[in-house]
Amino acid sequence: MGNEVSGEVRDLIEAALKGHEADYVELRLEEGEATRLIYRGRELEDLGRTTFRGGNVRAMVKGGWGFTTFNQVEDLRARVALAVRQAHLVGREESLLAQVEPVVDVVEPYLVKDPASVPLSRKKEMLDSYNDIIMGTPGVQTSQVIYRDLRRRVTFATNEGAYIEQGKVDVAARFTAIARKDGDVQQASLSTGRLGDFSFLEGLREEIQDVARRAVNLLTAASVRAGEYPVVLEPILAGVFAHEAFGHLSEADHIYENERLRELMALGRRFGGAHLNITDGAAPPGLRGSYKYDDEGVPASKTYLVREGVLVGRLHSRETAAKMAEQPTGNARAINYRHEPIVRMTNTSIEPGQATLEDLLSGIKEGVYAKDWYGGTTSMEMFTFSSGEACMIRAGRLAEPLRGVVLTGNLFTTLQNVDAIGNDLRWSEGGGCGKGGQSPLPVSSGSPHIRISRCVVGGR
Repeated sequence: MGNEVSGEVRDLIEAALKGHEADYVELRLEEGEATRLIYRGRELEDLGRTTFRGGNVRAMVKGGWGFTTFNQVEDLRARVALAVRQAHLVGREESLLAQVEPVVDVVEPYLVKDPASVPLSRKKEMLDSYNDIIMGTPGVQTSQVIYRDLRRRVTFATNEGAYIEQGKVDVAARFTAIARKDGDVQQASLSTGRLGDFSFLEGLREEIQDVARRAVNLLTAASVRAGEYPVVLEPILAGVFAHEAFGHLSEADHIYENERLRELMALGRRFGGAHLNITDGAAPPGLRGSYKYDDEGVPASKTYLVREGVLVGRLHSRETAAKMAEQPTGNARAINYRHEPIVRMTNTSIEPGQATLEDLLSGIKEGVYAKDWYGGTTSMEMFTFSSGEACMIRAGRLAEPLRGVVLTGNLFTTLQNVDAIGNDLRWSEGGGCGKGGQSPLPVSSGSPHIRISRCVVGGR
């Protein structure tokens, strides 16, 4: 049992859930508010504050799901009945959900400095000053600045007896400088965010100036000569690589539905050396992907995906865990009440090793140091990722700057080629994850520096 819950609301919800012919029913109510500011160049393109309120019902009958969403929270019993009727229309199999202990709890949001305590005028004043820094840098043609804060409170209940009230406050921002000279265009960005803390935005002047300078410097940087090189990835890019290339392959809904992926992601398969450990979990406090319970009421946990180089786990909802005869991991997430929970990552990371950056660079006669995330795509085990910037490694030292590079290869071969891992774990708290039309979902990705002994590298 947790904190005291509001009795009247709970009574209404529990009454709405009773007496339906369904194997499982859950009801979710959500309310919140969001603030956004968006700049393009010197223009404030969008400024607004919105509030929202609504809910959804999900019901399972004979393995089939019914799902309905609504904005008016009156007559909850009728909402439940509609979802149950839908489930009866499609259910043809056995209902399978991993068993979890029903929880009753109230979880207040993690807060350091509440963005609600900062007036909108102060937020605009601060972002104005950061945008002025970018636009005032010689060589910068234009900018894009995006700020968002979001406060949600979700009430979740099931016909199994779970009842959870859970709050969350998320803050995120992205600053992009775009430089141009003689028809050549280059850009640099800073994506950042925090869980329940506005204060990280209050001291970014140097970082913003660095973004603008990097964009301008890229105009005169050389492009890499395409080929196969030893590559060192800095922590932000390495963490995003773990998230995009490996994390999505570990989401059990993908695996269960795809025979080829089930073969590729067979538990017990060796993916790398004994120094390689990859985890995901919402339990660490204070990260953007953290929470106490997922959107099915399953407690947060830490899941080893790769332990000592061997695939040992994957990410589950209650349904995928039951269908694959594994344990639920607390990874069912919905971006808001308009969507049903699906399997999503939380805080995904490569665990640190023992090496220093100097150790990783030493012994590389000619290689590439790649940093910052620009973009990329994955197709099953094949990936293509672009860095924001890079530099050559010569005789064990960082050398001349490069424009961003493109890294291409087979994920499993590349993981086998990760031959050393740094001791300097850092978390990337910017951006958000997209899947199934639900974006941007707050997540974090983390890694130390990693060294890949061989990787195909090309210029962007």
